[in-house]
Amino acid sequence: MDNLQYLLYNDIHVMSRIVPTKPLLVLLYGFPGSGKTFFARQLSESLGAAHVQSDRIRSELFEQPRYDQRENVIVSRLLDYMTEEFLNAGVSVVYDVNAARLAKRRVLRDLARKAHIQPILVWLQIDADSSFDRAVKRDRRHNDDKYAMNLDRTTFDAMIGQMQNPGRDEDYIVISGKHTFGTQQSAITKRLHELGLITSDEAKTNVVKPELVNLIPKAIGGRVDLTRRNIMIR
Repeated sequence: MDNLQYLLYNDIHVMSRIVPTKPLLVLLYGFPGSGKTFFARQLSESLGAAHVQSDRIRSELFEQPRYDQRENVIVSRLLDYMTEEFLNAGVSVVYDVNAARLAKRRVLRDLARKAHIQPILVWLQIDADSSFDRAVKRDRRHNDDKYAMNLDRTTFDAMIGQMQNPGRDEDYIVISGKHTFGTQQSAITKRLHELGLITSDEAKTNVVKPELVNLIPKAIGGRVDLTRRNIMIR
């Protein structure tokens, strides 16, 4: 990366930073393959938050993960301990594990409130077939996919069969697992503003402007690659 590219990258990165008025605990809900880790990594960078990633911790603890009950308990306890330590230190946390069950979400919300932290549940919605297709085509060379569990259709269906969708009594944000992070971040920013956790000026800065979205990429070397045109959102 040359100096100009580096400066441009840093300028964009700084412009997209969100600074909440108090620390957050961001919980994630969605099918395997819905884009939770991709979203979590970018959101943690945007918030300056700790990215607590269950798949990576499991991989580091167990050379050949079995995903059995004993292993799950160990990983869960370590994740919760790390999360509590970060929150008590006033550091926001993006909790990158599927908060699939209501009981687990209650535990994490109680943990956040005990530390006087705002909990936020983000539901990444995507259809099951697209989610499964993503899950089985993960690229292990990419950091977002490196530690993920190998899935077949039977295991995938069993996992989503155990999930409990957030109910009416739960506060959550719905975003599309198929949208770009910029669009996803806009939804998060809007909700944080509604909760009084960021200023109006910051909300305006971090909301994607319609006139700047879905443009054909700028020409590189004098040519425009029309195959890279983004999807039009109306």
